This record gives sequence, structure tokens and C-alpha cells, in this order.
Amino acid sequence: MSVTSVLTKGHLKNTNTDFQENKLNDLVETASRVITPLSPISMFAARNPWVGLEKQTFEHVAELLKNIRDVDIYPSSSVILSAKERGEIDESFLQMGLQQWLNSQSFRIPREAAELFCQAALKLEPLPSNLVSSPELKRVVEEIISLDMEGIEDVTSKPISSKLENENGETLINILDHHVIKWCKLYLDDQQAGWTMPNREEGFYRAWHRLIQYDPSLNKLERKSLKDLPQEAHEALTVSLSALEIPYSEIQTYLEGHLLSLPGWAGMMLWRSQQSSHERQLLTEYLAVRISMELALVKPYVSLSKQQQSEEKISIPSLLAAWIHWGGLSVEDWSRMSLSEQTEYLSFAYRFDEKLRRKLWLEAWEQTHTDRLREKITSKQPKSKKTVMAQLAFCIDVRSEPFRRHLENEGPFETIGIAGFFGLPIATRELGNEHCHPSLPVIQNPKHKIKEIANENEFKSFQQRKQVENSISYTFKTMKQNVLTSLFLPEISGPLLSLQMVARSFVPKKADRFIRNFRKSWLHKPDTTLSLHHVHDEESDIPVGFSEEEKVNYVRQALKMMGLTKDFAPLVVICGHSSQSTNNPYASALECGACGGAAGGFNARVLATLCNLPEVREVLSTEGINIPNDTVFVAAEHHTTVDELGWIYVPELSEPAQEAFNRIEAIMPKVSQNANAERLAQLPNFKSKLKNPNAEAHRFAEDWSEIRPEWGLARNASFIIGQRELTQECDLEGRAFLHNYDWRQDEGGELLSNIIAGPGTVAQMINLQYYASTVAPHYYGSGNKATQTVTAGVGVMQGNASDLLSGLPWQSVMLSDHEAFHAPIRLLIVIQAPRNYVERLLNHDLAFREKVQNGWVRLASVDPNGRWENW
Repeated sequence: MSVTSVLTKGHLKNTNTDFQENKLNDLVETASRVITPLSPISMFAARNPWVGLEKQTFEHVAELLKNIRDVDIYPSSSVILSAKERGEIDESFLQMGLQQWLNSQSFRIPREAAELFCQAALKLEPLPSNLVSSPELKRVVEEIISLDMEGIEDVTSKPISSKLENENGETLINILDHHVIKWCKLYLDDQQAGWTMPNREEGFYRAWHRLIQYDPSLNKLERKSLKDLPQEAHEALTVSLSALEIPYSEIQTYLEGHLLSLPGWAGMMLWRSQQSSHERQLLTEYLAVRISMELALVKPYVSLSKQQQSEEKISIPSLLAAWIHWGGLSVEDWSRMSLSEQTEYLSFAYRFDEKLRRKLWLEAWEQTHTDRLREKITSKQPKSKKTVMAQLAFCIDVRSEPFRRHLENEGPFETIGIAGFFGLPIATRELGNEHCHPSLPVIQNPKHKIKEIANENEFKSFQQRKQVENSISYTFKTMKQNVLTSLFLPEISGPLLSLQMVARSFVPKKADRFIRNFRKSWLHKPDTTLSLHHVHDEESDIPVGFSEEEKVNYVRQALKMMGLTKDFAPLVVICGHSSQSTNNPYASALECGACGGAAGGFNARVLATLCNLPEVREVLSTEGINIPNDTVFVAAEHHTTVDELGWIYVPELSEPAQEAFNRIEAIMPKVSQNANAERLAQLPNFKSKLKNPNAEAHRFAEDWSEIRPEWGLARNASFIIGQRELTQECDLEGRAFLHNYDWRQDEGGELLSNIIAGPGTVAQMINLQYYASTVAPHYYGSGNKATQTVTAGVGVMQGNASDLLSGLPWQSVMLSDHEAFHAPIRLLIVIQAPRNYVERLLNHDLAFREKVQNGWVRLASVDPNGRWENW
């Protein structure tokens, strides 16, 4: 059948090829809202899996995913009941929510009966299976001829393959997924395989089309039908959709169903399509491959499709059993009802389903958290501001909160919260590296390139040692992948690798320290400077360094975001953060949650250096930002796995700055010990008091068998935007992102808008990443670390033929197989500002207002008088 005849027969009737392609690409782009771009695991960044769906309510998206993929995005009953047992849910909020729901509903049954039913159902106990399947119940149900139950409709268009089974009882969509995974692994492989996919440079669809005719896992007829497909992806996709008789009005939802089938592999295709103009049609090619294969697989079963495509009917026995078990209704009571009364009772039970019950529990959980946070913040007595020796600016990361608290307890120090890339849109190139990497949130693009520079003679020596290391690594990898050399490689490398394995297994701390120290002494990185001054580089696609005006702009912006425009301490420490773990595919997930696995130390060094430039200070002083001559900016890095502070850039210090520096050095062991003791106590099997928390933290970081080196950002729950005095001395349990903000310095509201659009969006991404990985670990998480397979150099799978897993591993969110550590509640944003500031923000930022109204984030504010308001 020709393309033209199919187009005429189908629903995309315009014969203009360009028009058809544009129309189809628009449908694919719109359908892609149901997935999120997935970057390689080496540059892991938090993903809000529902970012494209925020124009819809959270409740509607929950229903959509349940209908299409049977995925629940409300916490499970076991997670909710566990939280209740821990005292995290105040049931008075649950009762308030129930009454509000009842008041909003229209039903014609006695209110007392409705409340009795709801109260019993809210205990989240399953219906007895013997009741649902009892002969007496079946007899009563058989007497029900038909019921007109309002509000029940199917709004999805599921893939046809999800409704068909082969002769062995296997669902065709599972077979389709298996084939698609195989081809995705081949195409996306990042130099992991010894043999690459032929013709990959021509694109996914064309490379697949050339090879599919030889695929032995398909039968002859399937290979023949796929071989006869058009050469262009959009034409093949059009042919397949038309042959499957998908109406034009349903094409978008049909494509959404296929994208949601393997959201990880589809998300990687989407990410690749956004990185390069060469692959901008990659998602269309992916769908062309997938739906063309679906057509080939379902052809033999097409006669059964009409019968098997019928949607599942409502389970009347379960609804009636619910009334009997929870509503105190007897079979005799039911039999005495009229048909309209029976319909009303069943409709009510259908509306008050398990999803709604868990929604009410979730909202009560969230309201409990809000109420307790309000009590912590507003009940605190204000204290007079003390003179400080040093000011330390940390990332808003929740892991900084306990460290900051313990640091402030040990001396006259002020800590500040700011996004950990410090407002610098840079790509960094460290000494000896050939390539740059972005060092900013993945939602932004770098505007400047900053390089590390060393003395030429020292650099040559360092470069030679670096090349030796790279050559050894490359040679080993090449030999391992080569058919012949891989046969005798174990004999060559066996003794050394065996010794390493034994050492790492039995003395991990000593072994790891020896390897790191040996590598450090061998490479011996020389002292470096930064290319901060703008230079013309024709080879670079973005400018190298900053102009004089840009230096001032970035420093001004950073200081204002920190609220640090006056009262400077003698020492100001700009602190990035990094993590340390061994043998961990998710190592980058423990770095900055926004910056694709980049640590923050480089950015901290750049900002501190800029702040020390006399020409920058001179311009700022004309604007009223007077930095005293004896104030010195230094850079450090907070190592979150061991809660230590490592110095990165310390220039010559003034006398008072040196005194402050010495004081920080003196108290740091105690700060680390206290922070580690608090953090490690939350890990499984560490409930008792530790003798040496610092040593134990280092063991976790250096042991290659440790599946949980730290909790990362688990249990994050709030983003507080305000002055440090608002939360100082509050134990926020490492659950709050903290961003400094002084509304008195933000008359126009620009700073608040920037915080919400940047760090606020990042905090929401992180929150929903952890939320999704907890409530739907099989779909949005990545399973058990111990059974993960790193595949194609880009991500992890479970086994050798699963989806490319997009979320966090089980060990990042769960205490055990049955108890969650992360509390899956939606982010609460708290803004310290007058009410009119918040109103102005909501009026001007329509996307943020949408998020609040549709239930993706929660919002509260604290006015200058300390009054709390929930929005």
C-alpha cells in the first residue's frame, strides 16, 4: 500500500508532504508533555516527571496515569499508615478534609450513612476477599440489570498492543517493549559496546530500518512488513497510525500512551533531541520505530481487537461489598432499595474510591507538616543581631541546614542560603580536561567559559602524567571489548585487580585512602588561576571569561540574592558542595540536585575571586555596596557525605579575616562530629550513639559495598525564602531548602520573582523526583541498587531488558523493603514578605500561580509581624 493511498484512507488527508511532517511533529511535541527529558546518569539531574502536565491538576494527572499505565501517584496505604504510626499525620486534618469533600458533593443518601461509610473506608483496610467473591453477593449482583452511574468516562486512548495477547497469553505491548529496548540500547550506546550500531549517523529510524529485516527474533512476515516501510520516519509513522485506524482526534493521546510505556528510553530520546539539531526529530523517529513494530505485531490478531479493546467495566461486586463491609448495609437492606437508590449508593462508593481516600490522607499529612513548621517558626522569640566574625554562604540544599545550624552554635558566625551555582552561568574546564562541562542548573544554558590555567612548565608535566593515566584506562577498556585481547586480559590484570578487590573488601577505608593519595601524588595538580578576564577565542562557542561590566553584574546579583549588601564580616566564605562515594552509579545524584552532577566548588572559587577584585569593589561602592578593605572572600566546599569543609581558594587574609579563619578551623572538627552524629542516626542500623561519627561517615564514603553512603535530599519538604533570623535556632531536621531574602531590599519584587523562577523551580523538581520515586518506585524510581545493570554508558536497568530507569534507587528513599524514609509530600514554599508581595508574585508569574492552584506546590507566607497565612 502506498503512502498516498494510506493518507487518503486515513485521517491525515493533505497530500503536501511538508505539511504532513509539520503536523505530525506538532502532535509528537504536544504528546511529549507526558514525559521528561532524561540525561545520562553521569550527569544526573533531578527531574520533575510531570513538568509538562502542570496546566492540569495533580488529581487529573493522577487519574490519567492510573487509566493509561495503572500507575498510582498517591502514597500507598502502607506508607500512609506507617506515617500515621510515627505521628506525622494529625487526623483532625483528615476529618476536616472529609467534611469539605462531603459538603462539595451532591448525593441522595442519608448524610449519616455517607459519613459512616467514609469513616470506615478511611481506615484503608482492604475488603475481605471472601466477601467480594461470596455466592450470596454474586447472586445479588446478577439481579442488577443496568446502572446509569454518572461521572464515569474513559479519557485515554491506550495502545492497541496493550489490549491484545498472543497464543501464549503474553500481552503484545510487553513483547513490543522488549524489542524497542533492544534497539534503543544499540542506538544510544555511549562507547560502551565493542561494536557500534551500523549506520547510526543516519539517525535512529534509518539505522533500525536497515537492520530490522535481519532480526531473527521476528518471523518472516513481520520482517517483510517492516522492510516495506517508507524510508522517512514521519511517513512510516503516518502509515502505521492510519493502518491501525487511529482517528486524528486520538493520535495525540495514542502517542502519549506509547511514550508512557517506556518513559525512560523515550525521555533519553527527548533529551538527545534537545541537545543537537542533528537529532531534533529523534522522538518522532522513536515513535515511528515503536508504532511500526506494533503494527507488525498486532496484524495477526486484528480480528480480535474489537473484542479485546473494550475497556474494563466497573466492579459492581466490589462497590456493593464496600457498602456491606464499611457501610453496615445488609443484603436484605439492599434488596429493599429501589433501582434509583441502588444506583445512588453504588455511585457514591465509586466516587469515594481508594484513590480519593489516599488523596485525603496525603492532604492531611501535608497540612500536619505545614502546621508544625508554622509552630516552629512563629513561636520563636526574636533575638538581637550579634556581631559576627564570618559569614558563610551555603547552597540551599537541605543537607546544608543541619551543618549550618551546628556551625552557628559554635561561634559568632552567620550563614546564608543561596542557589549553589551562585548565579554564575558558566561552563568550566578544569586543568588537564579537554572538554568543558556546564556548572549551572540544567534548566539554563552557560554564557561563559572559565578555564583553569597553570604555569606552562608545570602544566606540561601535569599533562604528561594525565595522558599516561588516560592511556592506561583507554587501553584496558579497548582490550576488554576486543574479541581476541579480552581472552588473555584476565591473566594480565588478574593479580593486580584481585589485590585491589581484597583490599577494598576487607580494609575499604585504608584501600580507598591509599588509592586516592597515590593518584593525588602521581597527578600532583599544580597551583592554578582562572581565566576570568574576557579573551577572544574563535574555537569557543561562548565567550571565555567576563567583561568588566559582567564581573560587576554577577557580583552585584549574587550579593543581592544573598541579602549581603552591607554589614560585611571580615571573612566571607562562599561554600559550594560535593559528595563522595565509591562504586556508585548514582554518585552524581548526590552532587547538586540541579546541576547535572556538577559540584559547586568551582563556582564558589570564581565568585570569591570576583568579589576580591579591586575594580569590582570600586564600581559597587558607587552604588552603595561598600565592601570594607579588610573583608576577604574565600571559597570552600561542603562535603556532604562526611560533613566536612574543604578549602578551595584562600588568598592573603587581613588580620581580622585570619582570626575568623583560624576560629572556623578550630571548631570544624566538633561541627563535623555533631552534624555526622545527627545525620548517621537516621540511617538504618545506626539508632544507638556512635563513638566516632566522623570515622563512620568516612567508612560509608569509602566502602565500595555501601549501598547507601548518605540519604541525599530525602525527606525534603519545604523551601523557605526569608532572612536567616526567621529560621535560626530552629531544628528543621534537614528537610528545608533555605534561601536568604530581605523583602525590604526588593521594592519591585524582581529578587523574589528570580528566586521562585530559579531556585524555587529547582527545589520543586527535586521534591517531585523524590516524591515520584517513593510513590511509584517501579515506574518512576530505579529499583534496588544491588540488582541494577549499568547499560549503554547512559543509565541503569533492572536486568537486561527493562525501561531505562529514570528516578532514584530504592535505597535513596526507603528504610527497608516495607518502610519509607522519604515522606512523599508536595513542596511547601514559605515566603517571608508582606501579603501584597505574594499577591504581586502570583499575578505576574502565571506559571507559578498555576502550580499552586493545580496542587503541584503548596504556598504560605509570613508577614513582617510574624503572621502566617496559607494560600
